[in-house]
Amino acid sequence: MTDPRPTTRLAETTVADEVPRADGHNERSTNEKPRGLWSDAWRDLRRRPLFLVASALILLLLIIAAFPQLFTHVDPNFQILTKARDTPSAEAWFGYDNLGRDLYARTIIGARASILVGLAATLLTVLLGGLIGIVAGYFGGMVDTLISRFSEIFMGLPFVLGAIVILTTFNADIKTPSGTRIITQVVLTIAVLSWPISMRIMRSAAIAAKQQDYVKAARALGASPSRIIMRHVLPNTLAPVLVYATIALGGFIGAEATLSFLGIGLREPVVSWGVMIADSRNYIQAAPHLLLFPAGFLVITVLAFVMLGDAVRDALDPKQK
Repeated sequence: MTDPRPTTRLAETTVADEVPRADGHNERSTNEKPRGLWSDAWRDLRRRPLFLVASALILLLLIIAAFPQLFTHVDPNFQILTKARDTPSAEAWFGYDNLGRDLYARTIIGARASILVGLAATLLTVLLGGLIGIVAGYFGGMVDTLISRFSEIFMGLPFVLGAIVILTTFNADIKTPSGTRIITQVVLTIAVLSWPISMRIMRSAAIAAKQQDYVKAARALGASPSRIIMRHVLPNTLAPVLVYATIALGGFIGAEATLSFLGIGLREPVVSWGVMIADSRNYIQAAPHLLLFPAGFLVITVLAFVMLGDAVRDALDPKQK
């Protein structure tokens, strides 16, 4: 006799279920968790060769800046006058400068000061401009008007002219400022002259964010302005500021080199790419390698951060999807 009970198969819970398609075939639909803006951007960035190349270059430069002893053990200030302006060789890969100092060692050591100025100036610019911008964008009205008009004063001031005025005023009575002092002054000067850009970016993002329903709901529930700004507005306004910071970092490294070349930025005994470029200006025709190597590292660094910023911008921009 056969079993009268119907033969049934218990359906086990699986991650994917069969979903019929219009063409008669079945496909498996996965129960994936919804991704947020940052996780989606990271997934997109990992597929971009531009991001991978830029990240590899920046990682290498950061390692050079943080651990220069891994790449050279030569004192960057040790002088051999008999080898002044000697061309690259097996003994000195980049040659010697006008005072007989190893150019390779100075280029490696100089990465620390140049990148440090760029990172510190970017962090200070974004913090200062972002804080002022989010306050102006959220509160609006007279607060927004006063802040916007005040920022236009700095926007209308040429960067190089403003830096010359500020740095020469700071060091009017000092012929050779200490390394820490001049680095701090250059960082503050760049931040003071550049914060209006990040302020405007954050202000625009805050104006758009405060119109969203979740902000209106939080306001209706009695949340304080500070809580709304920190918990709801700020997380949704970081993307455009992050893109600006990534691109600006390379620009600030170039700004340090410009100020050092003009003689108002970093100077001896500080070793930086800008200082090295400034020292080579009188020997460009006779010894072009004095300019070639520090300028090459500077260009690669700026280009790497610009490439990274472009990749991040494309990943965070919904219109690019």
